[in-house]
Amino acid sequence: MAESVAEQNRPVSVRFSDATLDYHDRRVWTDLSLEFQEPSFVAILGPNGSGKTSLLRVILGLTPLSGGTVEVLGEAPRRGNPGIGYVPQHQSFDQDLPLRGRDLVQLGIDGHRWGIGRPSAAARRQVSEVIEAVEATAYADAPIGRLSGGEQQRLRIAQAIVGDPRLLLCDEPLASLDLHHQQEITDLIGGWQKRTGRTVLFVTHDVNPILSMVDRVLFVVNGRWAAGTPDEVLTSERMSDLYGSHVDVIRVHGRVLVVSDSTGSGFELEEPHHLPEIHAGGGPGGGSGSGTGSRIEP
Repeated sequence: MAESVAEQNRPVSVRFSDATLDYHDRRVWTDLSLEFQEPSFVAILGPNGSGKTSLLRVILGLTPLSGGTVEVLGEAPRRGNPGIGYVPQHQSFDQDLPLRGRDLVQLGIDGHRWGIGRPSAAARRQVSEVIEAVEATAYADAPIGRLSGGEQQRLRIAQAIVGDPRLLLCDEPLASLDLHHQQEITDLIGGWQKRTGRTVLFVTHDVNPILSMVDRVLFVVNGRWAAGTPDEVLTSERMSDLYGSHVDVIRVHGRVLVVSDSTGSGFELEEPHHLPEIHAGGGPGGGSGSGTGSRIEP
């Protein structure tokens, strides 16, 4: 289907052209050619070691490509790009760390250059406004290490968006959180994306918590990749092509389930380290899909 004029004129947040990434003597992915326009909410899926976090590191200017090019907000990747916000996986802070939640958020303004200093009145207002936006005012002045995982992650999101970035990178921000806090964090990030009309790249173990928000999916495995809408990528045909083994994709009660033909077992569509039965008969580690660098596009 041809793109409308409006779609063609949308700003491009990230563009990969024939991009290849090698890690030591292993090819992670190759011939990656795609772009993410603004606004969009993109889910990045794939097994451990498929290069999802490495893709974010390339965008952040921390890891160079082995071949091809990438453009980020219209320029080459560079460290400390103020147009990019970053939400990491949840990892607990030391309980005795002398850092308040408010101090953590302040680092999102200029901490990458100066560390914690005495903020201006304008910066203090900016920090307070974003803390209120993520509903963390009640505990923003408490030691960060004494807060719950969900509270800490709210403040990490505040830190990532306090500079009003055009592109927000989320590296498995739901990991280690219970279902209640997963939903809270998902709603925060999705709500921010809708309000601002910006682009979110969201690496996740499980697509289901964010499925209703996702515009596009990028699935990478064995050097192969598929990109498109969830309905285009999360299908039996696409997943079978990616893994080199027959896979059924079923939607049940608004959730995506994957069933391996070889065992008849079912499971939610999470990172395929949860899907060991696909390994047999040409899945990860073997078969025609392994290391070929082929791409599968809708």
